[in-house]
Amino acid sequence: MSSTLPSSFADILQRFLIYVELEKGLSKNTVVSYKADLLQCAAFLYRSGCQGWTWVTGDDISAWIGQLSDDDYTVASLARKLTAIRMLAQFLVKEGERKDNFADLLVGPKMVRKLPGTLNPGEVNALLNAPSETTPQGLRDRAMLELMYSSGLRVSEVCGLSLQALDLENGVLRVMGKGSKERIVPIGSKAVDAVQRYLAVGRPKLIKPRTGSDLFLSQWGRALSRKTFWVMIKQCAQIAGIAKPVKPHLLRHSFATHLLNNGADLRVIQEMLGHSDISTTQIYTAIKTDFLTEEHAHFHPRARRNGT
Repeated sequence: MSSTLPSSFADILQRFLIYVELEKGLSKNTVVSYKADLLQCAAFLYRSGCQGWTWVTGDDISAWIGQLSDDDYTVASLARKLTAIRMLAQFLVKEGERKDNFADLLVGPKMVRKLPGTLNPGEVNALLNAPSETTPQGLRDRAMLELMYSSGLRVSEVCGLSLQALDLENGVLRVMGKGSKERIVPIGSKAVDAVQRYLAVGRPKLIKPRTGSDLFLSQWGRALSRKTFWVMIKQCAQIAGIAKPVKPHLLRHSFATHLLNNGADLRVIQEMLGHSDISTTQIYTAIKTDFLTEEHAHFHPRARRNGT
């Protein structure tokens, strides 16, 4: 905790962070984000004369959010910060530190949810074919890309895979997702083939004396980092001639969108993606609606304008 904050802020915040990680099961990345947000809020409150979390009012938080808005924070960032504040307020009531929930009347910024970008099937094929399979790294990269698209994995999930997570014979994969929640996802036949080639030819050449059971290895024999994966996928997109910005999550979005467009049930997609709430998965129905509208406008004779 920040040494400049009094214990009336720091001690409660420390207890809260332990609570959300151990009892609520939030991921370490989320806990780190909440810590940064709440430290930022506490510093603002302390400078404004507030003596601790038990003295905070809704007006204090509104003033903080107002300042952040003036500093051009995005709506998504403000919404995340408010989520952290609301969870802290609930925690204070639960722990008997306060009788009232000071965040009850807070109104968050209006979220305009941006539809996730996707690759079309041709772009996906070009991206997957970009790595050269004449090197151990190329075999690894092809296997990682195939797995991400085949199973809808997050970049952190694919980089964190172990050998024990694979069941190639039955075509399934055990994934540890957000909040340490485990799920079983299917692996397509092309992804199985790519992983088998990597295990047979590529991975043995990347093993070093201290290599563990990590599936995808760097040149130093350790688990490949997310940063390295980001660099790799951008290089592959350039080789594939894809003009749009390509980020790792784009393969996950493409996985979900292509499944939905081909008739997969939304609940099944939710389970494979590891979404705890169906509303998170439902954004892909908007992408499908846009696709159908475009197809209708292009092909239906009564939808064309000026007789074209």
